[in-house]
Amino acid sequence: MLKNIRRVAIIGAGPAGVVTAKHLLAEKYFQAIDVFEQQASTGGVWNYTQCAPSGELSIPQTNPHQPLEEPRWDDSDNADRTTSRPVFVTPIYDHLESNIPHFLMKHSDDPALEDGSLFAGHERVLQYLNRYADDVRHLIRFKTQVYDVKREGGHGPDRWLVYTNDLVSNRVTETVYDAVAVASGHHYVPTVPDITGIRNWNQAYPATITHSKYYRTPESFKDKKVVVVGNSASGLDIGTQIATVCRCPLLHSNRSEGFQLSTSSEREVAEITEFLPPSDYSRAVRFRDGQIESDIDAVVFCTGYYYSLPFLSSLQPAPIVTGERVENTYQHLLYTDYPSMAFVGLPSKIVPFRTYEGQAAVVARIWAGRLELPSKSDMRAWEARRIAERGAGKKFHELSKLEDFRYHNEMIDWVLQSKVKDEDRIPPKWSKKETLVRKNIPMIKGAFADQGEARRTVRSLEQLGIMLEE
Repeated sequence: MLKNIRRVAIIGAGPAGVVTAKHLLAEKYFQAIDVFEQQASTGGVWNYTQCAPSGELSIPQTNPHQPLEEPRWDDSDNADRTTSRPVFVTPIYDHLESNIPHFLMKHSDDPALEDGSLFAGHERVLQYLNRYADDVRHLIRFKTQVYDVKREGGHGPDRWLVYTNDLVSNRVTETVYDAVAVASGHHYVPTVPDITGIRNWNQAYPATITHSKYYRTPESFKDKKVVVVGNSASGLDIGTQIATVCRCPLLHSNRSEGFQLSTSSEREVAEITEFLPPSDYSRAVRFRDGQIESDIDAVVFCTGYYYSLPFLSSLQPAPIVTGERVENTYQHLLYTDYPSMAFVGLPSKIVPFRTYEGQAAVVARIWAGRLELPSKSDMRAWEARRIAERGAGKKFHELSKLEDFRYHNEMIDWVLQSKVKDEDRIPPKWSKKETLVRKNIPMIKGAFADQGEARRTVRSLEQLGIMLEE
């Protein structure tokens, strides 16, 4: 059992960081809870950045070990940064809607997200998250970037040295904490694979290749021949948007076959295996089946992101190696060698906010000395089993096909192993009805999209004529 953890640092005031602060605060045990946020507001990845220069993107991008992002300022002509906002590029685009119904996406203790469209737009989600953070806002230090975290060992309990930079004053501070919760997200370093010929192609046709992180509106693709790579939720949505204005059909490329395209204006093609030499072809690529397409005006990679934690670069054993997962972790949450460090928000393909609640509840109980930890050998054995089951790559943290619901419920079971007090903050488990909805999200989202512009007035499954029986 961990003891004497009184001072806690949280890196990030996005959804994961805010809910972690709430659960730590609810313990009424910790002497200091400091949340560091490099942006000027809460909301994390849900903050929209209008200016997104894709020139910042390396082609290919295969290295997760990137330096901290330098902010731009929204009022660059204003020398007084106290009134300006640091801008960090997020992947939020103009017409983005959630791909999770509001009654599943919302926090368990705040139903306000249900007061609107069934699949909330990004503006609504950000408004919801900002309001949800109000009761921990006093703990947050905005415009403050954590640039290094080091372990301070010695003969006593482990401590953490957290180095921060005030982005307004450039004042550097070193503070000692007993525990650190990393809740900084994983939409920072885009993945662009090193496909044969991509470097020369990019040099010959600059700004033709981009990544979904830098996509904002479809208008810039008007009348262009476009290839979208990847069939994630964002890839399919971005492809559908671009297909309304580009030269049809939009070519949608992916490694796996048979994914569902939304419109007849899109055509499924195989994986790109080569960007053909500009000296011999005109803006051409070859697909795995041998097909060649030429005169391509734009290629948009919707291929996800690396896990990247530049402020932990000195930590050993290293949490980031390939960037496809965070290594040396237990239950996608605790740093095995030193469980006074936690990573809240690592899992992907999840219903996020409730997943963070379960993780945060576990972390708060452990650090308050109310829950036992498994032995380090047992924690390492869990990681070895996970690798055997899912591999050591990006599928390690994927909790798809209801695994996120099972994971959350297991987190709550773990929380309930502690002695329950009346004032405890305990998130509910997922219900059978919620699980049934989770299984049917693709069908629900499809019925919602079929409503066209009228979808914005749809607030419930019943309005779509969907009745799910347990």
